[in-house]
Amino acid sequence: MKKKNKITPPSCDWKTKSERLKKNKAGNKTRLYKYKGKFSWKGIKTERYKSSGNEWVEIVRQTLIGNHGETTRFHLRYFEIAPGGYSSFEVHKHEHVVTGIRGKGVCVVKNQKYQVNFLDTLYIEPNAPHQLRNPFEEPFGFFCIVNAKRDTPKIVS
Repeated sequence: MKKKNKITPPSCDWKTKSERLKKNKAGNKTRLYKYKGKFSWKGIKTERYKSSGNEWVEIVRQTLIGNHGETTRFHLRYFEIAPGGYSSFEVHKHEHVVTGIRGKGVCVVKNQKYQVNFLDTLYIEPNAPHQLRNPFEEPFGFFCIVNAKRDTPKIVS
C-alpha cells in the first residue's frame, strides 16, 4: 500500500489579503531561481499538494512564481506525481495551463482523457472537472499556470 500525502509542511494558495500585502512589503523585485537539478530550484520549497484531504495521493508542488511578493496576475507552479499517484478530481471557476516537463501523465477533463508528454501543453477551461494522474512507472512532472486570484476548488465525487 502506498504512503499518502508525504512531504514537507502544508501550504495554502488561498491567503488572506493581509498575508498577501505583508509578502508584497518584502519587495516585488526581479529574482532568478536557479535550477538545481532533479526538478528543484534554489530558494523554492517542496510542499504538500494540499494541506489536507484524502482524495489525492503521492503529489507535491513547488510554487516558482506567486508566493514570493510578486504582483503577477498568474502563478507558476511545478507539480510532481509519483507513479500511481493522482490529484484530486475537482472543479473551479479558474482555468489552468499544464505543460509536461518530466515523464508523462494523464489528465482527465470532464469525460475526456489526454495523455500529456514532455512539452505537451493542455489548456483546461473554467468549470471543467479535472484530475491529473500518473499510471506510469516514472514520475510525472508538469508546470501549471493559474490565475493569481482564484476560487477554492470543489471536490467532484
